[in-house]
Amino acid sequence: MSRSSIYLDLTDLKLVNLPAGEKEGTRTALRVGDVLVSITADIGIVAYVDASLPTPAFINQHIALVRFDPAKADARFVSYFLAGERAQRRFRSSTDVGAKAGMSLLTVRKLGVALPTLPEQRAIAAALRDVDALLASLDKLIAKKRDLKQAAMQQLLNGQTRLPGFSGSWQTKPLGAIAPLQRGFDLPTSKVQRGRYPVVYSNGILNHHAHFQVRGPGVVTGRSGTIGKVTFVAEDYWPHNTALWVTNFKGSDPRFIYYLYGAVGFDRFATGSGVPTLNRNDVHAFRVAVPEPPEQRSIAAVLSDMDAELVALETRREKTRAIKQGMMQELLTGRTRLV
Repeated sequence: MSRSSIYLDLTDLKLVNLPAGEKEGTRTALRVGDVLVSITADIGIVAYVDASLPTPAFINQHIALVRFDPAKADARFVSYFLAGERAQRRFRSSTDVGAKAGMSLLTVRKLGVALPTLPEQRAIAAALRDVDALLASLDKLIAKKRDLKQAAMQQLLNGQTRLPGFSGSWQTKPLGAIAPLQRGFDLPTSKVQRGRYPVVYSNGILNHHAHFQVRGPGVVTGRSGTIGKVTFVAEDYWPHNTALWVTNFKGSDPRFIYYLYGAVGFDRFATGSGVPTLNRNDVHAFRVAVPEPPEQRSIAAVLSDMDAELVALETRREKTRAIKQGMMQELLTGRTRLV
């Protein structure tokens, strides 16, 4: 169960064997059309049980099962209603606070639901289901595009697949001879002055400052804390002291170096158990094969196009999520009625 959707995520199922005649299994068995509500820890997560759930399936003690008379209420509509902001406020105000936050079954029974006629319930549920189906298809497409990009990186960045027009062997060099790294510059949060220049920390751009230290474009990776994330910066920037920045690309294409360093996986060089630290000397000694700059630029262009497509899809997904949120606020409160 998750807050992003009323539909169950079945990608990581937990399986059990029940003894014959086990009464708990009978009491907790699910049917299509059941509505589930989390009643411990993260309270008020709502899920609708549809035909995609393999049966038999069961709930544990952290979940309340609500089963409606289909002649009186559409369970899918009720699931959307309970996942809406108005009902979620009720969940939060009804929580029994103690050593461990929880909600009793009696409290769940007392929750109010605003119901239009049954045909209107079904129409609203169908409209929201269509938006959820679009979101699910976008999620699958984004996952597929990410897998394709990962495969392209593995093929292109090690020379297994060559782009048209390029041939010849790649030169193997230590990373320090390709694009050496240096520690960033101190900048306490209290000293940050609002401005246009990105401040790049170990885990990416988290602030903007009135001054910069390095001319862009640049490539930055984590030095302490978050190890392994690599950030590309197109404009002038301030690399924070928690990060390492490329001081000299030595004729290499900056975007190619960004993808190359991301593929190397700097987390392999992390040391320390409390706050992981990256030793740049270990990174500099690591050897990789690289092509000539023209091929670097072509590889970077292919991967940049794939990144741009992913950004466009993710933007579309976020806009669709916002549209769904607006639909829920309008349709589940009766402010907007379907024809």
